Amino acid sequence: MTPEDQDPHAPLAAVSASADVLRHPEAGEHLLTSVERERAARFRLASGREDFTAAHILVRLCAARLLGVPVTGLTLAQNCPDCGKGDHGRPYLPDHPDVQVSLSHTRGVVAAAAGHQPVGVDVELTDRSGALLDVAGRVLSPAELRQVEAHPEPGKAFLRLWVRKESLIKLGRAGLDTLAAVDLSALPLDVPADRPLRSRHQDLHLLDWADARLGAVVSVVSTTAPRVEVLTPPAG
Repeated sequence: MTPEDQDPHAPLAAVSASADVLRHPEAGEHLLTSVERERAARFRLASGREDFTAAHILVRLCAARLLGVPVTGLTLAQNCPDCGKGDHGRPYLPDHPDVQVSLSHTRGVVAAAAGHQPVGVDVELTDRSGALLDVAGRVLSPAELRQVEAHPEPGKAFLRLWVRKESLIKLGRAGLDTLAAVDLSALPLDVPADRPLRSRHQDLHLLDWADARLGAVVSVVSTTAPRVEVLTPPAG
């Protein structure tokens, strides 16, 4: 993706291969807190640890770009509103309560977003569309289900709705048990191959795109129009 000519204060999002994030000159496990390092160590496979680490680094890089501060000065924490534990739940920056962050990781690919407004992001691999389609009846509204069934590529259509709804969960506008009550059937399902698709749902701005190189689909949702940014190394 290339940077878009958008409001520099708008929420920004990025998607990347996990390996590319870990090779970024500003990256390193030294950025992680002890809690994050402990969580990463729980993954049985090295690939899982790498995806977790890359996502937690990428969200810091997004926030650093948004704030114009060094990434080394950012601490990421999480909190579960149900159990109160700090080793999972919605991520936040304790030292920057005015900044909202979101992250997502799947096999070999990570996405992150940061903004001064509520924001949610989700990424999924396109090859997961068939497996995820099995839950369509539980998470889609009747209108969405008809829309997916009528699409020439039902798995692809469902995956687009799935990442949108996952982003809404991370934004705090939906829950796993209420997804079917959220009807996004008025939004287009097909995203251009060469550019992001922007759409609106009530007071929310959605930004959808597909990354053919990574074999992934991404959705970002915010109360302000988000932008996509390439996280290049800092000048000098």
